[in-house]
Amino acid sequence: MGTMTPRELVAATLRFKHPSRVPRELWTLPWAEENHAAALAGIRARYPDDIVRPPAVLRRPLITHGEEYKPGVYVDEWGCRFENRQSGIIGEVKEPLLGDWKDWRSVRVPEERLTLDAARVDDFCRATDRFVLARPSIRPFEQLQFIRRPDNLYLDLADPPDGFYRLLERLHAFFMEEMELWASTAVDGLFFADDWGSQHSLLISPALWRRLFRPLYADYIAVARRHGKFIFMHSDGHIEAILPDLVEMGLDAVNAQLFCMDIEALGRRFAGRLTFWGEVDRQHLLPYGTPDDIRAAVRRVGRALWRDGGAIAQCEFGIGARPENVAAVFGAWDELLENP
Repeated sequence: MGTMTPRELVAATLRFKHPSRVPRELWTLPWAEENHAAALAGIRARYPDDIVRPPAVLRRPLITHGEEYKPGVYVDEWGCRFENRQSGIIGEVKEPLLGDWKDWRSVRVPEERLTLDAARVDDFCRATDRFVLARPSIRPFEQLQFIRRPDNLYLDLADPPDGFYRLLERLHAFFMEEMELWASTAVDGLFFADDWGSQHSLLISPALWRRLFRPLYADYIAVARRHGKFIFMHSDGHIEAILPDLVEMGLDAVNAQLFCMDIEALGRRFAGRLTFWGEVDRQHLLPYGTPDDIRAAVRRVGRALWRDGGAIAQCEFGIGARPENVAAVFGAWDELLENP
């Protein structure tokens, strides 16, 4: 195996084409920078990312108020109010933006997101040899939770009113415009997200998910395919029930909480068919484990999921994570092909 550029590494991994090493990407919350700045800088220097995000330069700035990761109130570009008590993480929506579905027309989509400076994105892509993953804000289920507040939305889903369908249609149309816009640039991959899992199961029934949300994701994936882009998705929790659907629709990579699920069972069903874009357990291992625990966890994931590709070394340096454990994640993945 010859030396590959980061872009080639990621593409070879997604295609199961014998990458020369496992590609990597570190996610961080501002908490890590605030509490472990020197250690974070050292990890980034030793294990640079192979996947990068392009600048989302907008010709018209988003209309927001406050600071997203600071204590206090932050109002996002949709008008949703997040209340936060701890620096370095995002807050929670306490009051719904939409109190009654009959007022669904009052929800304003942030059209500023469609003023992307595509030329700046293209310049960025041409200037790097790393794999460039787009930054659209596509997350229909989560956005509905922010608009309605999660407890209200779960009740709504039991018997969705007409306003629910109307607003979901408006959101999807907006997200499709945003996805098409990013797909027209020189990025290598496109991305969408929604957290679908609890600790042990899907948050709603798979049948309801397939009826309401699978068609939306099929549209996003189809945009990527039409433009010759790879397509990635993030979803927290236990999501094994919908992985067959995502594979069937043509998803290339999923960022999921593997340690909420049976990793060996995932390997038997999906290894060689879907790339698992991380992660290592951030609930228990990263904050409370040892570097030896981390190395054992990476070897477990590698044995189950690596098939001459099919895994990306990714973890989140978030609240409580120990820097030495984050570093051990990437060190262990680097050793995977050397000592299988």
